[in-house]
Amino acid sequence: MLQTSDNKIHVANNMMDMDQDPRKRLCFADGRRKVDYVLVYHYRKRSSVRGSPSQHRLSIISNGSYPLGVEEKDQEGRKDEPAEVVVDVGPPDPADGEKIMIREEFEGNLKDAGLEIEHDKENKAHGHAFIRLHAPWQVLSREAEFLKIKVPTKKSYELREEKGLAATMNEVWRKLNQPFQPKVPHQEQEHSRTKFLSHCFSRDKLHLYNIKSKDTFFDNATRSRIVYEILRRTACTRTCQTMGITTLIANGVYDSAFPLHDGDFHPSGQAEGKNDRQLLHDEWARYGAFYKYQPVDLIRKYFGEKIGLYFAWLGVYTQLLIPASVVGIIVFFYGWATVETNIPSQEMCDEDQNFTMCPLCDRACDYWHLSTACGTARASHLFDNPATVFFAIFMSLWAAMFLEHWKRRQISLNYSWDLTGMEEEEEHPRPKYETILLQKRQRKKKNTKNKNEPERGVDESGELGKDKWRQRLLSAMAAGNPTGHEKLTWRDRLPGYLINISSILFMFGVTCSAVFSVIIYRITISALMAMSSDPEVKSNVRVTVTATAVIINLVVILILDEIYGMVAAWLTELEIPKTETNFEERLILKAFLLKFMNAYAPIFYVAFFKGRKLKKLCRTLKDKERAPKEIVEQPGRRQQWHLDYDLEPFDGLTPEYMEMIIQFGFVSLFVASFPLAPLFALLNNVIEIRLDAKKFVTELRRPDAIRAKDIGIWYNILSGLGKFSVIINAFVISFTSDFIPRLVYQYMYSETGTMHGFINHTLSYFNVSNFKPGTVPSISSLGKDITFCRYKDYREPPWSTEPYQFSKQYWSVLAARLGFVILFQNLVITMSMLVAWVIPDVPKNISEKLKKEKTLLVDVFLNEEKEKLQLIQSLFSRDLTQEQQEELNVSDQTSLPLHQTQPGPHPPTSSPAPRTRPRAASFSQFTRQMSMSPQSNITQHTAV
Repeated sequence: MLQTSDNKIHVANNMMDMDQDPRKRLCFADGRRKVDYVLVYHYRKRSSVRGSPSQHRLSIISNGSYPLGVEEKDQEGRKDEPAEVVVDVGPPDPADGEKIMIREEFEGNLKDAGLEIEHDKENKAHGHAFIRLHAPWQVLSREAEFLKIKVPTKKSYELREEKGLAATMNEVWRKLNQPFQPKVPHQEQEHSRTKFLSHCFSRDKLHLYNIKSKDTFFDNATRSRIVYEILRRTACTRTCQTMGITTLIANGVYDSAFPLHDGDFHPSGQAEGKNDRQLLHDEWARYGAFYKYQPVDLIRKYFGEKIGLYFAWLGVYTQLLIPASVVGIIVFFYGWATVETNIPSQEMCDEDQNFTMCPLCDRACDYWHLSTACGTARASHLFDNPATVFFAIFMSLWAAMFLEHWKRRQISLNYSWDLTGMEEEEEHPRPKYETILLQKRQRKKKNTKNKNEPERGVDESGELGKDKWRQRLLSAMAAGNPTGHEKLTWRDRLPGYLINISSILFMFGVTCSAVFSVIIYRITISALMAMSSDPEVKSNVRVTVTATAVIINLVVILILDEIYGMVAAWLTELEIPKTETNFEERLILKAFLLKFMNAYAPIFYVAFFKGRKLKKLCRTLKDKERAPKEIVEQPGRRQQWHLDYDLEPFDGLTPEYMEMIIQFGFVSLFVASFPLAPLFALLNNVIEIRLDAKKFVTELRRPDAIRAKDIGIWYNILSGLGKFSVIINAFVISFTSDFIPRLVYQYMYSETGTMHGFINHTLSYFNVSNFKPGTVPSISSLGKDITFCRYKDYREPPWSTEPYQFSKQYWSVLAARLGFVILFQNLVITMSMLVAWVIPDVPKNISEKLKKEKTLLVDVFLNEEKEKLQLIQSLFSRDLTQEQQEELNVSDQTSLPLHQTQPGPHPPTSSPAPRTRPRAASFSQFTRQMSMSPQSNITQHTAV
């Protein structure tokens, strides 16, 4: 820890100077070392003792208020300076003392891992203490190499410049898109023609990377991710588990752990001096920026790849809703333009036809004319017209194109974010899994001990002592590796599986019961209002019943939605998943199944008015009311870690994905019933993107930057919904609309080949004398001379030999409906497969860039190896040349008299060593020629 100039302990100040540099709010007290992560715990004191901390050193348990290892350094400098020290002389709860020792051990292990720690002074009776963590360059470089983090190198190449018509079109499109691009400084560099190669970080190849400053080489998100990996794997033997910070938070040792935001999100007034959080707030998290593209690269840089992929997917989905909305509006206006020329609607509204319809209920309901339903018929034509079939086929193909487009976009992002070739990281077990596994091991050990106890004698005290120490040793070893050879089997999870199946079936029954109850309510209220003597009540039956039923259904769905979310989490815990990924996937699957039934059972529940908007609005209002109160209570908490701790913790992306997946289901499944669904979804998403952006930037703590190559199980759910939508739309068109009956009538039963007479063809006759006793209308305003009334169905008339039985027309229409379902499914699925086959998953330019970069990286490393080899050879040849020169000088001196007396040839008289020297000299000459060759110059030029 830090020390002041007068050799006193330096304690971090909780109060921020208003003139302090905002960047120093993210650093240690020295203003240099960056805070990469923050741990928070709750402390409680009982009394204070005046004196030196060293006087009470043996009688207290350190609770982290003093930096570890500082007392020894400062004892001599503070011998004669008494100070008031708050000591914990015996916590009221023994668990608090245990937590203190666990924290000390854990923080000691963090120091052993290389992290630097700074503590707050505990100057209150109780409260929250903050521990700041900093990772120096040695730790960052070591962990970056272990995690295989890709970083840009010095080697670059120029991208191929497009020419001709494609270049002109791209330039025009870029200029048209310029007003919609966010103003992000580094985004201009990304559109340059120069591309730097990326490679996994290695401490042996630091010369390859453009390291201008070791403090800024790794961005804040990468630094926090590295520190989180250390926190997650650091062991604490007191917990008898291998996991680090997740286990300690679950056991209450720490309250929370989070990385810091990059300062305040309010703009500072200087555009070039804005931090990433301010840029995101100004260019992304404002409703005024709704028309701009999302700065996806900046989102990924700040929040990590997993959250970046979510917002990229949401942006692609929203963009592709634009053509779907345009086509839906065209279909709607086509129905509106053709409503006046629609023959079935004209026949229903024609009062001269005088179709007398049968009563809708017993006794209380009267006969009625079909012309009174004219408004309903004209309104239904807006959504039920021949263009609806085309729109259903279009939306099925749209779903396939959306998935294919997202796959291409995902691969492009993987390339630009250096995620290609990323290996799956090994995950640590969840705390709940380790706890249950530990309990299983203890039960197993206890059973073994009970089995062996009867066999032991009293005379085996020495052996008992040895076994006791042996068991302790094995327990300690097991605490360090609890899951090495032992794991939970299906027998351990069988009760959870059984409860899961039965509970999900029960919840399905609850949903169906809720829908059935609403139906019963509609029937009952309709009958009661129809029996009323007030004519105004009778005239408003349909509107009143529909409105109240929708409200009741909405309330039921909101209640069940919250219940199902908690039930899904509880059922997932019963399955005891081993890792967080397994837990998340199983939770998502259960929550989707339950919420799928809850949302889609009542089809009239529209996605745009889902209750999550109401919940978000309530949460926003609650935060606004709570914020001033916190500032009044704690006016001094101005440091960044205090401000971030007051924010809401990040709970994952499951609620955000779930909301959009349910909406995608409404857009794709029931689009044949409501062509304007894509338009409402588009309007919702424009607001949703900014709402989520504001929540992430201003309301939530900064999430841990997690690497991810795709959106995970959500893609499989989207693909399943896309295939399921084909079946649903086929049945909706066939059995809930008049499209098939109109085709059958026009081509099989119409005498003129037109739709004239279609309404009369679809209405059957009923003899009023066949009413059961007590079901005849008690009061009839249409008179008592009614002999026959009509109802919509294909049945034989009363004068037929088989009255009221299904007619031939019924079976013809049913066969046509089933045939249409089969034809529609096969046609659309075939076309979807064709679309998926035609559109390649990997864009052509991306595949070319990957091949080129791979070749360039191989050349870089080959050239580097050649330079190393040449350097070794030159050093070796230089040494040999020096030795040879020295030996030649010696031999010349010794042979000089002999050479003067004998001028003839001098025979070799030395050992075989001189014969090897010419070879070494020739080899050194060869290497010198290699080093002076043009190829060597090229190698030096291309090497990084």
